[in-house]
Amino acid sequence: MQNPNNAVQPAKKFPSATILAILGVLVVAGLFGYGFIRINQLTNQVGQLSGELASTKTTLEQQDVSLDSDIQKTYELAIEIARVLSDSNQTLQTFRETVGQISGTVETLDKLSKTDPELLQKYSKIYFLNEHYTPIRLSQIEPQYVYIEQEPEQIHAAVLPYLKNLLDAAKSNGIELFVRSAYRSFNEQEFLKASFRVTYGTGTANTFSADQGYSEHQLGTTVDFITTGQNGQLDGFEKTNAYQWMRNNAHKYGFTLSYPENNAFYIFEPWHWRYVGVKLATYLHDFNKNFYDLDQREIDEYLVNLFE
Repeated sequence: MQNPNNAVQPAKKFPSATILAILGVLVVAGLFGYGFIRINQLTNQVGQLSGELASTKTTLEQQDVSLDSDIQKTYELAIEIARVLSDSNQTLQTFRETVGQISGTVETLDKLSKTDPELLQKYSKIYFLNEHYTPIRLSQIEPQYVYIEQEPEQIHAAVLPYLKNLLDAAKSNGIELFVRSAYRSFNEQEFLKASFRVTYGTGTANTFSADQGYSEHQLGTTVDFITTGQNGQLDGFEKTNAYQWMRNNAHKYGFTLSYPENNAFYIFEPWHWRYVGVKLATYLHDFNKNFYDLDQREIDEYLVNLFE
């Protein structure tokens, strides 16, 4: 029989709660250690990122400054381009105006080169038209416009349309108006003046008839008008409705009265009308002026518009 005191004793066991506590401490310690390491890593990463962000911020700030500088330079360049374009446009406009002026001058010179300067000269004892002068082109006036159809009359070809328009307008207003005399050559005027001298004497003839070379009729732009009820005579034309119509309307067709009352050259000739162009005739009418009262230089300014 064995001694109960010598029997093998069983191993001492820790309570399960203690084990769990120890394990808990170890786990917590492990977690704490891992957390510390991880925090350390994250702190380092944050520091690295902060450095990178600071560097990026500095770079961006530098780029921003550079961008602002580029924007300012671009803005200044845009302003300079706008100024250059404005100057260029102004220069171009000036060039266009210059070209326009040159073109206008060339056109004016071309018109003047094709317009007979004699047509607006002051004759009537002032300017002499030699025996060789004939209008560049004469046209026959249609018989229905001539007082004596059997006696054909001619007029400057460029004046004929204005004359016809005048006569047609008069007719549409109930005015009987006809051409009694139009173009006369140097020799025809000489013969006519000679016959007047024989009939009336030189002194009297000089008061109503021009010497050859001084007659506006030689230009082919002048017409003696007549109306019905005068027995074919020019005298008394100023008392007719036809004369009043001419006073009010002739300028619209380029005609002006050459010898009004109290003129310095001949007796009052209400029948004698000269084509001077619509622009000049209208000016004379509107300002109650006479062709022969103007200076020749002023008259010459209307030459370019003579047939407009």
